[in-house]
Amino acid sequence: MAGPRLPENCRPVDLEDGWQVQQEVSRRLALTIGGWKAALPGPGKLVVAPIYAPGISQQAAVLTRPGVDSVKVEPEIAYVVARDLPARAQAYSEQEVDAAVGSVHAALEICASRYLSLADLPFPELLADGLVNDGLWLGPALAATEAPAFELSWQIEGEPVQQAQARHPNGQPRAPLYWLANFLRERGLGLLAGQTVITGSYAGVLELPLQRRVRFDYGGLARFELSFAAARQP
Repeated sequence: MAGPRLPENCRPVDLEDGWQVQQEVSRRLALTIGGWKAALPGPGKLVVAPIYAPGISQQAAVLTRPGVDSVKVEPEIAYVVARDLPARAQAYSEQEVDAAVGSVHAALEICASRYLSLADLPFPELLADGLVNDGLWLGPALAATEAPAFELSWQIEGEPVQQAQARHPNGQPRAPLYWLANFLRERGLGLLAGQTVITGSYAGVLELPLQRRVRFDYGGLARFELSFAAARQP
């Protein structure tokens, strides 16, 4: 459920604060971390957040948070880790990270904020919230090597096909994965076998209706169909 900003005396004022609040939330939730979202860092931005295992789905019918009438998703590529990359002193090479990847999939990040409003929130507060991650839909394995760009199409049941030229925001879709492996290594965490990593939306945010089938085509790399429904109020 969405709520107000943190009390003023608890609000993170810089990226390190935001990261520490995020980690404290994970400790208090005590949920298994099933994956991570990441992007290459930039000035004033640290793009990394856990994806909790209960929020990862591979079902064709996906439940979202209760009380909504649509869902926001980001088309992404997901890397499923098959071998631990634990914390250590030595940096991981790209070759070592590649060797730890077990499979590569189409995916949709499910986006929603725990804040009532995102207006004028500084980035450290967004980082503390997990950067609007509300789950992940893990789709089929790719039929070929992931590409930095492809023709994305999607069709909502009863509507015309929509298309977009999909491009990875960092150009190289694995670049954030390489960065994440070493960021977590330095923080004493590491990547674990079975975790899934997403590295940035190829087409911004798409808003989809509930209770209607949606077909996606990742330029021939993967095709899938799914629908979303709001979970019942507890």
